[in-house]
Amino acid sequence: MVGYEGAWTSNSPDDIRALFTEDAVYETRPNDPSPWRGHSEIVEKWIEAQDQPEDWTFEWTLLGIDGDTAYVQGLTTYLNGQPTYDNLWIIRFAPDGRASAFTEWFMAR
Repeated sequence: MVGYEGAWTSNSPDDIRALFTEDAVYETRPNDPSPWRGHSEIVEKWIEAQDQPEDWTFEWTLLGIDGDTAYVQGLTTYLNGQPTYDNLWIIRFAPDGRASAFTEWFMAR
């Protein structure tokens, strides 16, 4: 989570890439028909959708871990007039600690 927040703050391709395996799949919603696949696409789409660090705050709680899968509940508060979002993330980890699959749910309050 520290690495994710760091990448979210920096929007640096190297910081983003460091979070994921080379063949990772990032779904911006469950059963995403167009998930981001692999380093190149994950970095490209992340940069396209990037938030500026002064525009948000983020709080999170680890709900649980089951084997290689973590469940995280988050609260994203935007400070620039955008809605506040409740988040649920399911993250599957490779043995080296990088995410091999990431699925997010987010709902505006």
